[in-house]
Amino acid sequence: MEPFYYSKMNKMQQAAYHAICQGILQMEKEIQVPRMSGEELYNVFFQMRLDHPEIFWATGFKYRYYQESPNIQFLPEYLFDRAKVKEHQKAMKSRVEKLARLAQKLSESEKEKYIHDFICENVKYDKLKKPYSHEIIGPLGQGVGVCEGIAKAVKVLCDELGVWCMIAICGNNPDKGIKYRHTWNIVKIDGQYYHLDVTFDNTLGNYEKKENQKPENKTPRNTSRKNKAGKAEQMDFRYDYFNLDDKNIFRDHEPLLYPAPACNEGGRYYYKEKKLSFTKPEEVYKRALQMAKKGRILTFHWRGGYLTKTVLEELLDLIEKAGAEKGKKPRISLNWPQAVIRFGYVDADIAGSGVAEEVKIEEANEG
Repeated sequence: MEPFYYSKMNKMQQAAYHAICQGILQMEKEIQVPRMSGEELYNVFFQMRLDHPEIFWATGFKYRYYQESPNIQFLPEYLFDRAKVKEHQKAMKSRVEKLARLAQKLSESEKEKYIHDFICENVKYDKLKKPYSHEIIGPLGQGVGVCEGIAKAVKVLCDELGVWCMIAICGNNPDKGIKYRHTWNIVKIDGQYYHLDVTFDNTLGNYEKKENQKPENKTPRNTSRKNKAGKAEQMDFRYDYFNLDDKNIFRDHEPLLYPAPACNEGGRYYYKEKKLSFTKPEEVYKRALQMAKKGRILTFHWRGGYLTKTVLEELLDLIEKAGAEKGKKPRISLNWPQAVIRFGYVDADIAGSGVAEEVKIEEANEG
């Protein structure tokens, strides 16, 4: 199957793409490509790297041309020398194969969830934004990454497991205070396209990594861990951005810089599939009573029309009422753009006054 961005290029762009890809694999210092504008050349190079995130050592370029020549000399800039590249390549190949081996027999949707949960458990957002955090060696080698590196790691693992995946990218928006481009994935599950933003799910921060954990050395066997008593307990990941359609992803994502397949189907949205997407207030109240009784935390999606301030206040009142029946007060957080509410309870005498009115507004973003 042709790489996605390559398939959208014209013949001249494809020729440049192919020459650059092969030249970088050989770590050539100069690569001859058909003559084009600097902007067009940048887009070919950038999209080639989105199609091939396994090429992590070439992060920039310069070029030169001669007035009468039909070609350009493309001069790649490498992060490492040849020996270091080979060392990293070997480590990444081994790492990816080891991770994929554990999920080979899973279904497409199970493989997607496996990759999502691995990233959420093992990768921290790199606020310092080191160069390698934009490449797969950050998330897969060092346990840190930014959205670009995380999306590339997701694609590399999807490619290894035979799940169709591409990297989507949107622009910044200074008017909204959005300073940087953002990168995530589009996957194809059972013939349908969906948005998957692991970075946003990860930065919601539900699952707190232990201080003594070494993410880069951890290989997930499943999505549970043992507590101090030796009993298995479920990992507390978020799935607010797991299999969204176009309508919902663009509630808090900017428009795409490059065309991508339309994601018009929302039936595989995680909370909907797990019957945690509620349409009636009484459903919320019923589940809240169960959570107050069991002392557990619930994350759910509201699908009963727009989550207006009035609707939100009604749901919060029901959550508080359910807790009061058990002598408890809720602690609530809200991802408003995606209409996802998360809450748990604490004993009223421990909570003190005012806790019920406190709702933490969560913003899924970079860092």
